Amino acid sequence: MFKILVSDKLEKEGLDILTAEPGFTVDCKFGVPADELKKIIKDYDALIVRSGTQVTAQVIAGADKLKVIGRAGVGLDNVDLPAATKKGVVVLNTPAGNTTSTAEHTMSLIMALSRNIPQAVASLKGGKWERSKFTGIELYGKTLGIIGLGRIGTTVAKMAQAFGMITIGYDPFLSAEIAAKNAIRLVELDEIYRTADTITVHIPKTEETTGMIGEQQIALMKKTARLINCARGGIIDEKALAKALAEKRIAGAALDVYNAEPPDFNGPLFKLDNCVTTPHLGASTSEAQVNVAVEIAQAVRDALLGRGIRNAANFPSLSAQDYKAIEPYLDLAERMGKFAGQLVRGRVKEVKVTYSGVVTQQKVAPVTMALAKGLLTPVLGETVNTVNAMNMVKDRGINIQEIISNQEGEYVNLVSVDVVSDKETFGVWGTLTGNHQPRIVKINNVYVETVPAGHMLFINNNDKPGIVGAIGTILAAAGINIAGITLGREDQQGVAVSVVNVDSQIPEPVLVQLKQTKNILFAKTIKV
Repeated sequence: MFKILVSDKLEKEGLDILTAEPGFTVDCKFGVPADELKKIIKDYDALIVRSGTQVTAQVIAGADKLKVIGRAGVGLDNVDLPAATKKGVVVLNTPAGNTTSTAEHTMSLIMALSRNIPQAVASLKGGKWERSKFTGIELYGKTLGIIGLGRIGTTVAKMAQAFGMITIGYDPFLSAEIAAKNAIRLVELDEIYRTADTITVHIPKTEETTGMIGEQQIALMKKTARLINCARGGIIDEKALAKALAEKRIAGAALDVYNAEPPDFNGPLFKLDNCVTTPHLGASTSEAQVNVAVEIAQAVRDALLGRGIRNAANFPSLSAQDYKAIEPYLDLAERMGKFAGQLVRGRVKEVKVTYSGVVTQQKVAPVTMALAKGLLTPVLGETVNTVNAMNMVKDRGINIQEIISNQEGEYVNLVSVDVVSDKETFGVWGTLTGNHQPRIVKINNVYVETVPAGHMLFINNNDKPGIVGAIGTILAAAGINIAGITLGREDQQGVAVSVVNVDSQIPEPVLVQLKQTKNILFAKTIKV
């Protein structure tokens, strides 16, 4: 007998799957208050939520029987994943449920914008017959630039190709071979901005992608270009977009998502005739709601019945004892992956992970998965987790090689990673201190010792006097406190590495100032 609590509204098709299973008892208590959830959760084997229920560490702590948490949707920000993992609770989500819905809405906005449909409807209902005013453009033969080629971006490409559009795309974690199979030509971002007739974004909102399409990028676009966003608000700088639309520097934009939701309806975007707006409808189809309900119900059912785990966000196969032993290495590997993923230049083709020392006594496959998750996270955000990371890497044509070394090395335990792209090989070594704290100890050929945590500044510089002082002076003037700094060099008077831990994010103008400092060759902010 298994008891399942459904605390957010779930479509009937999903509930029917659960109630039809012999031995399952399903209780629907929608909108149950947090205090009550803490009290009643102890009686349940599974919990199914959407975005309304907050599954906190306190809730999980009282879940003595809980085996599965199912999230009917993609995001897991309302579930305390570390607490669930430590408790031995499998956390599942539904990453594919709204793919078709969002892709279709993207195409709807492309069509609406290209043929001036919303404006024409409003004009006609206003009693006007203005055919010549609403002359549009055809999609056939036009170039669609797709930023982000995951499930949704790739589906949009297939739909656009049916209209006779030429599809080009940018995704640093997709191989040219996989893209070519989907009739997509991989290009760099600047080429998309310069050449595409329509540009659509399908990437998560992260620190890296927030504001990535701003004044500078819009200035590269053709005057006839049209910009679409059905992904996340904030990826496109709304002020820069409104200004460009008002000045007719691009032909139009269509938005389904906004910086704030609901947005400020007095904002300029809602007053512009060449901006089509919808209220975050990407996943708002009856089919999408049914899809995620069915998908999560099937996944929870199968997990409870021992039929396999799908779309898990943690490590159900490890015992509590094994997890405790390997947890520090999981943390180290994910941080190393994030570090390398933000610094490697070019399109990633291969990743080689070598384990040596004490870590080889553990099951290292989950560590490799954690590293893959970290590597993809800066680009893919919440869509990647520790279980699906390896499949996502494979889908993008990236080869991961796992090596166990029995040779004695410089460190008691060591994880070394070489990320091979079409431009370079970026190497990073990581280890654990005596109290199991993660450290990066080598970057490419330069020995360092830095804590991979929080906001960081990575610098390549000529090995000349005054660099540390210049960095400190610029950051101090900007009110940014340095938490730690480490230096290393391959040889005297050569190129050195400086890694700075700071207490807050470094603004772009400050980074520009650092880049312009004498003897600084490269500077980039990262977050781990």
